[in-house]
Amino acid sequence: MSDDAMKPPYWWCLDHQRVEGRDGCANSVRLGPFEEYADAAAAIQRARERTETWDQDPKWNDDIDPQ
Repeated sequence: MSDDAMKPPYWWCLDHQRVEGRDGCANSVRLGPFEEYADAAAAIQRARERTETWDQDPKWNDDIDPQ
């Protein structure tokens, strides 16, 4: 791994469930990029929370009755 491998930007790797630098996996299996390590580390949790919110939003989910 190069000296710059764990300098910004950072990505969350979906395959390995960890933060990676530039020399990580293909972008197709990563979330990001993020300028802060902590933001990359929180990316999967943020994605889960957003998915849950959208799943409960009648504007985005046809299965929910908008009453």
